[in-house]
Amino acid sequence: MLGAQPEHRYLMPTPPLSALVCRRLEKVARASAKNSYSPYSQFPVGAALLAASGRIYPGTNVENASYSLCNCAERTALFTAIAQGEREIRAIVIYTPTPQAASPCGACRQVLNEFGPQALVISICQSRDRIEAPLDQWLPLAFGPKNLAGKASRTRR
Repeated sequence: MLGAQPEHRYLMPTPPLSALVCRRLEKVARASAKNSYSPYSQFPVGAALLAASGRIYPGTNVENASYSLCNCAERTALFTAIAQGEREIRAIVIYTPTPQAASPCGACRQVLNEFGPQALVISICQSRDRIEAPLDQWLPLAFGPKNLAGKASRTRR
């Protein structure tokens, strides 16, 4: 299924997300890319995260001359949500200015897993191509809070 590049790639059935909410997330992700600080890669990325509360949080990539200190759009959106008291995510849309939808990086997949192992991840681009799948399909056999049961607990509000 991933060998060819169809307009829609579904890796498995996805949790329900209304068309209206999906369109809103896509709009916020595209708009967020315009605020990108990407002078080195010239690759603006935007994200829109839907928290379990129903609130949407925008994010964009922020680069730094010290490359390892860059932050991806997905993590910017998630960190903003966490700073506002959210502890669970439902979905995230990632926009890249490319002809084909791009996958989120491994670091973003791992960080998203902490707060939404079943969250719907949707990657969109300039064309109609898109990839949609729950996070556990993007990051199979993930390491997360369940692996630390009894060692540490995460605080939920």
